[in-house]
Amino acid sequence: EKIARVLVPTEKVVEVRNKQKRETEQKFFPGYVLVEMELTDETWHLVRSTPKVTGFVGSGSKPVALPADQVDEIVRNMEAGAEKPKPKSVFQRGDKVRVIDGPFVNFQGVVEDMNPERGRMKVVVPVFGRPTSVELEYYQVERL
Repeated sequence: EKIARVLVPTEKVVEVRNKQKRETEQKFFPGYVLVEMELTDETWHLVRSTPKVTGFVGSGSKPVALPADQVDEIVRNMEAGAEKPKPKSVFQRGDKVRVIDGPFVNFQGVVEDMNPERGRMKVVVPVFGRPTSVELEYYQVERL
């Protein structure tokens, strides 16, 4: 028909709660929905009257079509994320954390660096009174 495809760009992420790894979906353009459609007054009003739709990408009220290569890239990113979920990062450099698993359990430290692709981070903790950088997985720490 006139509306060919509706797409909410999401990716799978792995988050850890209570030491359990869990896959969830996360929107990578929160608030955006991609709609492939023939633009007519009828389809414009249909989309515009959809609950929670507040506007369109573009200037004013007239939507602007995304180039096909950008849409293809978004779809490729979604497919790649479905094949290999990324760890969900809830930490930033400088965050104060407590180690909750592993040999440094109950140590407190500061996030020094993060590697989201591997789901690991470097945390500076005091060992024998000296700041020491240790590499931990996301699930091994909690934010203070």
